[in-house]
Formats: sequence, structure tokens, C-alpha cells
Amino acid sequence: MKAKIKKKIINLFNQLLRVHESQQEINNNIINATLDTPKINNTSSPYFVNKSLDAEKQHSSREDIVFITSRFRSGSTLLWNLFRETGICTSYYEPFNERRWFDKNFRGDNVDVSHRGVNDYWAEYENLAELGELYSESWIHSKLMMTDTSWDPKMREYILQLISKSAKRPVLQFNRVDFRLSWLIKNFPKAKILHLYRHPRDQWCSFLTDSKLMNKDDIEHTYQDAFYLDVWCRDLAKYYPVLDILNTPHPYQRFYYLWKLSYLHGVKFSNLSISYDNLMENPNQEINNIFSLLNIDVDTTKLSSIIQAPSPQRWKKYADDPWFSHHENICEHNLSLMLDNSD
Repeated sequence: MKAKIKKKIINLFNQLLRVHESQQEINNNIINATLDTPKINNTSSPYFVNKSLDAEKQHSSREDIVFITSRFRSGSTLLWNLFRETGICTSYYEPFNERRWFDKNFRGDNVDVSHRGVNDYWAEYENLAELGELYSESWIHSKLMMTDTSWDPKMREYILQLISKSAKRPVLQFNRVDFRLSWLIKNFPKAKILHLYRHPRDQWCSFLTDSKLMNKDDIEHTYQDAFYLDVWCRDLAKYYPVLDILNTPHPYQRFYYLWKLSYLHGVKFSNLSISYDNLMENPNQEINNIFSLLNIDVDTTKLSSIIQAPSPQRWKKYADDPWFSHHENICEHNLSLMLDNSD
């Protein structure tokens, strides 16, 4: 009996010890993660010359690079296709997409029927199979927040390869860099960044694969994630707690938080913010604004003819204004509490 009690005490002690060690490891990780290192630059070494660095700097400092950033279902495919149709750009579609456009055996051949006038997404990726050595699927669901001090040499090299392989002016259309723009600016300082956004209510309706199932009354119980809303919220909640499902159980509120935070990042770090709704209503003017910024001479009328505007204000068929306003007012209030630093 005494031996059993002694064994239980030893086991309990070992468990407590493991908990203590784990806690100590967590504390050490927190300390290391928050430790401020001295500011130093990598000046030239008297014993080493990096012969490839000049070529990298030449590509990353090109003045003709264009990055497009947008949330899913915001019209980014249309904007990508406008650049593709100019004939003077190498327009890369969603470089981080898990379908791996550069891999013929992986990407499949289906095209979203809602992407009007698009027959494929991958023509620009032909003969770029070597990108597979750099690509990481983790880019679509983790480290979604990156600042100018973040470090991901494979991601940088992957983008550099796309730029260097461009036969024409490189245009990269992303749906996964909303919160990585300051990192892009640091690594590609002369690139132009275009930010595309859409009315959140219509974008929400486009998010829903089955609006009858996920109706306004049942959405908290029937929501099915089709465009990475929950994936993004889980990864970014450590920076913006309002995205945590425990803090914000209602899907539309989480969607709105993510939409607004993405919008704020886009406005802050882009050279031009473009309203999808304005692009639909005034295509000639908006196309002229976009390509004038980039000093690209295009046939505005020809490009405008590509645009097929969807039904306006789809959200009214989903819910009335008071329903949306109720959730949006809650979100705006909490965002002000979280973000506003003024006294």
C-alpha cells in the first residue's frame, strides 16, 4: 500500500515538474519574442563578397512591379484580367494559391464560372515548375501578419523568381497579402501597390455558398467557411482579439472586422485604393485612374468592355439595413476602442 502511495506521489511530482518546465519554456519563449535586439545593419565583410546580391537588388528595386491586394470575392480576378488583356503585362493570378499554378499535375483545369471572360489562371506560370522548390502552402493560413521586420526568405525568393521570369511588366495579384503589405514594401521598395475593396455587404453575400442555408436568422449555427474567414481569424486573433470566435461568435461580425482591418491596412500601405463598386459604375474613369498612375497607355474603352457588372446591392435580398447596421455598429464601436489611441 505504501509503495503504491509512494509511486503516486512520485508520478504527481513528475507531472508538476513537467508543468513547471513547460511553463518555464513558455516564459522563455515570451521573453525571447519580446526582446529588443540592438539595431545593426549587415555592412560589407572584409572577407566575403556576395556576387548574387546585386542581381537580387536589381530585381527587387525594379520600378515597374505592380502588386494587387484584395480580399476574396472583391473583384480581384477582374482587375487581374484587365492587366492581362493589356498585352504588355505578365499578370500572375494568386501566386500563393494552393492549386499551385506552376504544377500541371496539381492545379487541375477548372475555372470558377463567376469569373467571366477567364479561361485559365495559369498561362503565365507555364515552364515555371522550379517554383515548387520555394512554394509553401503555409503561406495561405499562417504568418498572415508580416511587418517590415518579418523574415521569410523563401517567400521573397518566390516572388523574385516570378518577377525575374516575367517577359513583360510584372503584375502580381494577391488575395493573401492584406496584412503583409509593409513587408512587401520593405522587400520591393519601388513597387506600386493597388488596393481593391468592395462594399462589405455585397462581398458577404458573395462569400456565402448557400444563402438559403446560411440565412440571416440561422447564420450563427449554419455558417460554412468557404473563403478562409475562420482560417484568417484564427491566425490574426493574436493581433486583433475581436477576430477570436470566442469574443465574436457571430460570423458576419467576424467578417466585418476582417473586412475593415483589411481595408485600413490597404489604405495605409497602398499607392491607390480602388472601389470595386466605382469600377462597376464608372469603368472608363476608374481604369484611366489606375493605368495613369502606372504610366501605362491603354485603350480604356476596350478594357471597359470586359467588365460585366453584377446585380447591384445584392445584400438587400439577404437582410434589411437594420440587420446589417446593428452588427456593423457593434463592430465599429469595438474597433474604435481597440485601435484609437487618442485621449
